[in-house]
Amino acid sequence: MAVHSLEDARDRDLVRRVADRDPEAFRTLFRRYGPVAKAVAMRLVRQGFMAEEIVQEAFLSLWRAPAAYREELGTFRAWLLSTVHHRAVDSIRREEAQRRRATDRPSDPTTEPDAGEVVIDRLQVQETRGQIRRAMQELPPAQRQILEMMYFDGKTQSVIAEELGLPLGTVKSRTLLGMRRLRALLLEEAR
Repeated sequence: MAVHSLEDARDRDLVRRVADRDPEAFRTLFRRYGPVAKAVAMRLVRQGFMAEEIVQEAFLSLWRAPAAYREELGTFRAWLLSTVHHRAVDSIRREEAQRRRATDRPSDPTTEPDAGEVVIDRLQVQETRGQIRRAMQELPPAQRQILEMMYFDGKTQSVIAEELGLPLGTVKSRTLLGMRRLRALLLEEAR
């Protein structure tokens, strides 16, 4: 528990320094919490560029109004991740509203899809996602980790190699083996 309270005290000090316009304190907080904040955003928006934008907005709001974080209400980490979560949810809602507005426009009734087909398509997408999730769990952890970083986090093989401290060739071979195994598992489940 003492470790967490020490980290919390350091974070509170850094936020106070940000309030005094200390760019190094801001960079320290960004380095410390940027990756976990992006992971939270990615889980919700599923698009790397959107997740990065959400994290940047959250940190920009900290820079502009550091008093928005109130120490008496909890840790900086909890406040930041909550801010990122809310911004990601808002982003999803905006996107859905734009989609609804686009689909609410009057259209030619002869080109509208059959409601039954729409339901079947949605069920198939859900079933496919479930199959992929199950197959991913069957992969060896090293292969699964790399595929998740590539396809869910949007990272390149070079970035993954650097982050994991692996040779690029190892990342490439694990990607290839993982994709082959994933394909085999999906084909097996389809039978």
